Amino acid sequence: MLVIFDCDGVLVDSEALACQVDADVLTSLGIAYTRDEIINQFVGVSLKDMMAQIEREHERTLPADFADTLNRTLFARFERELRPIEGVRDAILALPHRRCVASSSLPERIAFSLRLTGLDDLFEHVFSASEVRRGKPAPDLFLHVAERMGSSADGCVVIEDSIAGVQAARAAGMKVVGFAGGGHCGPGHVDRLKAAGALSVIDRMAELPETLRALTSP
Repeated sequence: MLVIFDCDGVLVDSEALACQVDADVLTSLGIAYTRDEIINQFVGVSLKDMMAQIEREHERTLPADFADTLNRTLFARFERELRPIEGVRDAILALPHRRCVASSSLPERIAFSLRLTGLDDLFEHVFSASEVRRGKPAPDLFLHVAERMGSSADGCVVIEDSIAGVQAARAAGMKVVGFAGGGHCGPGHVDRLKAAGALSVIDRMAELPETLRALTSP
């Protein structure tokens, strides 16, 4: 079995920080968003797709340096505040399965986040939505990962914290364990993940090894 981990909100507790930065930078440009609005609309979505949606909805073009400004601001905040999800390292080391990362974030953000939180040594293979045409909730990224890793879709289990991510994994024909232990997960998030197609939802990484055993046992 291949276990595919999302990064933001699953390996690192980054979503609340990133969404606040998104809201702050957009608001400074005269496009007012709150952190919670960003969380509700864009968690799990690639930066490219987020920018395209904002430009459509607000009928204006974002500055050419928007992504660079966002990443520079975000990386500075990550250096001060980013932490791994509690218990995630021990949970991963307890798994007997092959594993990799598949994230909507850009490769440099994924690498920075894993290195900063001391998780980079756990994964030889890291995949980004920048490698495929369509980001989550389309299945493209997960199908790309399965092909590159030499696994069938039904031989993959995805660990996801976002609705878009769960939908993408299910559309790819993969099993999904939802994770609702990140700092951005508010009331009702467990139910939303289940409604999107997660077969099981956990809120502590310590539960992951047993959950996977139950999910994959004959």
